[in-house]
Amino acid sequence: MGRYTGPSCRQCRREGTKLFLKGIKCFTEKCPVERRPFPPGQHGQNTGRRRKASEYSRQLREKQKVKRIYGVSEQQFRNTFERVNKMAGITGHNLLAALESRLDNIVYRMGFAPSRKAARQIVRHRHVEINGKAVDVPSYLVKPGEEVRVRPKSREQAAILTAMDQSSRGAPLSWIAVDRDTFSGRMLERPGRHDIPIAAQEQLIVELYSK
Repeated sequence: MGRYTGPSCRQCRREGTKLFLKGIKCFTEKCPVERRPFPPGQHGQNTGRRRKASEYSRQLREKQKVKRIYGVSEQQFRNTFERVNKMAGITGHNLLAALESRLDNIVYRMGFAPSRKAARQIVRHRHVEINGKAVDVPSYLVKPGEEVRVRPKSREQAAILTAMDQSSRGAPLSWIAVDRDTFSGRMLERPGRHDIPIAAQEQLIVELYSK
């Protein structure tokens, strides 16, 4: 199955919470989740037909929520889990850290793109370099110490400049350093769970995939 291309807010309504898929617009626009706090579809408002969610349903919904937040496919998500499941430490924390280390997410976190979706497009169009070399793979895992920067010839793009202006108003992340004058940044360290501002119960995902 290909990547979802429908309305972003429909995914938020399905999960019953804001996923911030549209970046800064989620803070400035009236969210459909608030206007219509029920799942999309003809049976969305039919609360009489709903049954108490099973344990499997809760696990599945949590997995879908995190997958949609980071904009990855089912296969990419599964591959990421299989890789971190072999690592030492808490699997759920390692999973979120791996997703946070993706190049498209790093570009978004550094403020060079208004959303992860826009960040993927910026990376694919070769507007981003890693240690001076152009990289066009959004799933590239950035390592601590590596420099991520916008290519010099791409620094006048309106979308990038607007995103940087908007992101400057937010609180910086402790594990990322950004130099706005040079359109660059570095991942200082691998993020811990307390460094990742995602409201997720990652243990439910681990339980789902461990069956």
